[in-house]
Amino acid sequence: MDRTEQELDVLEQISQILGDGLELSQVFQRAMTLLGERLPVQRAALVLLDRATDQLRTIASLGLTPLEQERGRYAIGEGVTGRVLATGEPAVIPDVTKHPDFLNRTGSRAMDEVSGSVPGFVSVPIRDGDELVGSVNADIPYTDPAALQASARMLKIIAGMFAQAIRIHHLIQNEKDQWLQETQLLRDNLRSRYRFDNIIGSSPVMLDVLGTIGQVASSRATVLLLGETGCGKELIAKAIHYNSPRRDKPMIRVNCGALSPQLLESELFGHVKGAFTGAMKDKVGRFEAADGGTIFLDEVGTLDMQLQVKLLRVLQEREFERVGDHLTIKVDVRVIAATNLDLEEEVRKGAFREDLYYRLNVVTVNLPPLRTRREDIPKLIDHFLDRYNRENGRTLKKMSRDVLNTLLRYPWPGNVRELENAVERAVVLSTGEEFTEDLLPLQIRLFAQQTRGDTTDESIEATAGKLAAHAIQQYQVYDGQVYDLVINEVERQLIREALEYNSGVKIRTADFLGINRNTLNKKVKDLGIEKQES
Repeated sequence: MDRTEQELDVLEQISQILGDGLELSQVFQRAMTLLGERLPVQRAALVLLDRATDQLRTIASLGLTPLEQERGRYAIGEGVTGRVLATGEPAVIPDVTKHPDFLNRTGSRAMDEVSGSVPGFVSVPIRDGDELVGSVNADIPYTDPAALQASARMLKIIAGMFAQAIRIHHLIQNEKDQWLQETQLLRDNLRSRYRFDNIIGSSPVMLDVLGTIGQVASSRATVLLLGETGCGKELIAKAIHYNSPRRDKPMIRVNCGALSPQLLESELFGHVKGAFTGAMKDKVGRFEAADGGTIFLDEVGTLDMQLQVKLLRVLQEREFERVGDHLTIKVDVRVIAATNLDLEEEVRKGAFREDLYYRLNVVTVNLPPLRTRREDIPKLIDHFLDRYNRENGRTLKKMSRDVLNTLLRYPWPGNVRELENAVERAVVLSTGEEFTEDLLPLQIRLFAQQTRGDTTDESIEATAGKLAAHAIQQYQVYDGQVYDLVINEVERQLIREALEYNSGVKIRTADFLGINRNTLNKKVKDLGIEKQES
């Protein structure tokens, strides 16, 4: 093979190397190694301009030690390499040791070295459009001018190829930097959004919740969130995650009540191809995807017994197998579970494993229903008005005392979610600044009419007034005891009716009434309700 064919073969192979998508230093290393095998190249270096320091730096080399490569730094205009970058003209030097600009900065050439050949040197600039971005340098033993010029032409072609690779590298790096910046901005926004002090609630029960999650966030303890639908369990779970050391890792939510047991098992633990009908390829499960982060298991009380066993193993051993596989996968995942069911009652009924309940119940956070923290309602209304006015370009903000009183008295069976939906509806339907009653959902308007006594049913206020008048007439002889007698009897009847309405489940009854469960148990005992019922 003559020299021309050899050079074409080298260029073709270098072109293939440049298309492999490797890091720039790896590409140059492979290309120069190939060049050294085919052509008489003793040493080679890729020198690029560092814009941050305005200095030329050797980023890859052939025939240089790591220390020699590190020493290969030049100012623009300094030495042979610096002059090539300053002028844009290649340097083709028959004997570099005799050149006035030769610095031997790397220390790779001993000045007294006798190798039996003249140390020729070629440096060609790398251009990105009209901009000089670096150079390709090579030590090539000098034999005759034509051979050295031929090597210089070869390196010029290679430098042009590297210019394309450098341009693509910079584009990819810029996109990567932009993606990292956007990702960091998103994470910062999430952290800001879910800071504890951004959770709206200054009532005693909410302050107790915030105090608990503030303590538990930095640990890896499993957290069980209990509360009615719509009271903010997912918000609290996100606050725990984004204020924990796992904040930069994934938080993955799974609604355990939304899928059949087979699909949920595949969703949680993944499956291998052919594990069941329709499993066309391997699937990574949510636990595996959440490795290093947090998994939020919503509606965990709906899990069937088989999945409860598998979840118990993950909590105990931090390991599982994909569906249809025997390979055990280890994970480091923090579990936050949530349910609106009374899990103690589910355990008593045999619908939920007791050992799993105690594994989940490491730290329990009881989220109060909205009706038990009515002092938070005005702040929540303001928050939702600000959000949905901004999103919909509206200016709804003025609320009459009657509308506010209606919203304060309404029992909110859907909790904060129902309040948010009501405010969003009002904003969307509004045409001005006035928040009128007709903007409220039908069920809240009906409630307002009932409490004002506008319907055929007697309002609570009217009934209470008649009760008070009747009690004063009946208990005149019990001077000094009237208050206790009336209040105790009202409490007795109210608690008895509430227990019957909630099928005797005390935790649900306590939430329904808006009192603490221990308070309910004490009143049941003090008022003799269980004794009367038996």
